[in-house]
Amino acid sequence: MATFGYADLPVPGGSDAPTGPAALAELAQRIDRHLVQHVADQAERDATLDDAPLHTVATAQDGSLWIKTDGFSNTWATIWEPLPDWRPIEPASGYQGGAYTPQVRRVGNQVWLRGRLQRVDEAVIPTNGVKIGQVPDDCIPQEQVGSIAANSSLADDVVIGVGKLEVLDANTASSLGDPGAITWWSQDGSGTSWVNISGSYWID
Repeated sequence: MATFGYADLPVPGGSDAPTGPAALAELAQRIDRHLVQHVADQAERDATLDDAPLHTVATAQDGSLWIKTDGFSNTWATIWEPLPDWRPIEPASGYQGGAYTPQVRRVGNQVWLRGRLQRVDEAVIPTNGVKIGQVPDDCIPQEQVGSIAANSSLADDVVIGVGKLEVLDANTASSLGDPGAITWWSQDGSGTSWVNISGSYWID
């Protein structure tokens, strides 16, 4: 049976009769792996295409597009997907959001933070290390502490207005909090009235 194109699609000829139905079935099977597979979402992709061959392409109803990178496991590379929504950051006890709502967004293995945190009693945030918030479980760094240079209020005796923001990783044991705790450190003045948590870190 002759084959055509880069995909080597089998096309029956006159000499292949009377095996036409079987040949057409083989052609359909060959074509299927080159079609863009339509799924509702990632969960349906993983459930229905787990045994699909290498290079299978799938798209979801929200426009997400993936290509399979391993023919022996359910491993996919993302070609495009819509940005997820911003989610709320949980303030630590005694803290609350400031002028800008503290939020988190995870895109792949990168996590983005934004917004401000301040004390409920409007006192200054200490300089010697303190937990000010908590990220969701899926945003906890797994290998290294997430570290961000974060700015703060310049009110009172603060001069530089920049400190160290850390998101504790999965293997960190600290008196300040459990994995995922957002901690603030500074050597600037006697304390600041708010901290801007804007920045990003990797979770892998």
